[in-house]
Amino acid sequence: MNFTIQNVLIATHDAYTTVDVQVVDGKITAIAPHLDVVGAAFDGTNKLLLPGFINAHTHSSEMWQRGAIPPLPLELWLAELYEFAPLDLEKVYLSALGTAVETLLSGGTSVVDHLVLIPGQEVETIATATRAYREVGIRAFIAPLIQDESLTAGIPSGESQQTHEPYFRSTVATLEFIEEVVKQFHRPDEGVSILVAPTGIQLCSDALFTGCIELSDRYNLCRHSHLLETKAQEKLAQEKYGCTAVEHLKRIGYLGDRTSLAHCVWLSDADIAILAKTQSTVVHNPLSNLRLGSGIAPILKYRQAGVNVTFGCDGASSNDSQDLLEAIKIGSILHNITDLDYQHWITPRQAVEMATLGGAKGLNMGDKLGSLSVGKQADLVLYDLKNLSLLPRTDPIGLLVLGRPTNVVDSAWVSGKQIVANGKVNTINVENLQQELFNHSQWDTQRQSQTVAQIEAHYRTVMGLPTRDLGYS
Repeated sequence: MNFTIQNVLIATHDAYTTVDVQVVDGKITAIAPHLDVVGAAFDGTNKLLLPGFINAHTHSSEMWQRGAIPPLPLELWLAELYEFAPLDLEKVYLSALGTAVETLLSGGTSVVDHLVLIPGQEVETIATATRAYREVGIRAFIAPLIQDESLTAGIPSGESQQTHEPYFRSTVATLEFIEEVVKQFHRPDEGVSILVAPTGIQLCSDALFTGCIELSDRYNLCRHSHLLETKAQEKLAQEKYGCTAVEHLKRIGYLGDRTSLAHCVWLSDADIAILAKTQSTVVHNPLSNLRLGSGIAPILKYRQAGVNVTFGCDGASSNDSQDLLEAIKIGSILHNITDLDYQHWITPRQAVEMATLGGAKGLNMGDKLGSLSVGKQADLVLYDLKNLSLLPRTDPIGLLVLGRPTNVVDSAWVSGKQIVANGKVNTINVENLQQELFNHSQWDTQRQSQTVAQIEAHYRTVMGLPTRDLGYS
């Protein structure tokens, strides 16, 4: 679709200007005042145009447990999540639709889905999520979540001897399956990309990591993993490798400019220098880090060291939403308490650049996405500056990032195709989606996790916490 957005406000280096923006064949072709109208005309008066944000780390199917898991640290939270996560393909489909819609309506035009797979239906899971994202029209980066070690292996052993059940699928079989998925679904030009995505050092062998490196190099794929989300994972890395997780990943060759790493809470200054040198990207997930008590990632240190940083919502049962504007706000101002020097604090404009170009760089798409530049893909979002939550008129980007904007997305385009019009997603019936999400769920406030009860005492011992009065015993 060809179109021209007229009289729209865009950000310049340190101010704003009113321009027209032309889009031809899905790309931005001109940005200037008073352009001739090409294709359809959109009135941009009293609206702000930004490149689409990138939701750079989430797990769509966690939507089914949003609001349900009690206050627990990640290792225990995961035990409850998986105990109550009997997914089926219909739920995978609906939660991917929901993730896409919520991302779009909070300014995102791309989503990185670290997709939880149904055992025995792995390919079908990916096919189903792909179908959902294609139907909505959001740009999707599907990162099938893989591991080759059982859940209990993610908790440090401490002084005790721990034995773990072998994982149900071999490392070789996992890598073969991922290669087949790449051949079947990796279609970047059609808006769907596959990433290699070992979940993290806590549940993956070196063989899995090195196999993913080989696939990544052979097919020019990006890499995506969790990294040092919790203090327990920092302890585990020392047990497994005798060095930090970052040092180990550097040693085996996993880091690089096509690698994005979610969380990165427990890193040393030397680790941060390694991320900068290898040009790896950090995906900041502030809301889940707070929800799970994981800690505050040293984002200001990353930025000062030259590390590329962007934002993610994380899964919708550790956040528990997919509101990108909320994640960007919290992820910006949270760090004001970590450094007294306010000149290091993140400004609203810097936050927008992190959420747009920062996300694109982490996906090896910095030359195609992330800024309003002639020649880039028209992944665009138009914000209504007459919306009550963006008034009275002060600094538009300041209002968007620091305020509590609600229902402010007027329009959104992905590769020049309009996905949101007049504040509503126009590619699917969202009312039907709401009804299906309601029908496939039920109120649930009384459940108790047997898995948490079984491992809680060991977790508390390893983490130096008192073991009496356990919450689940």
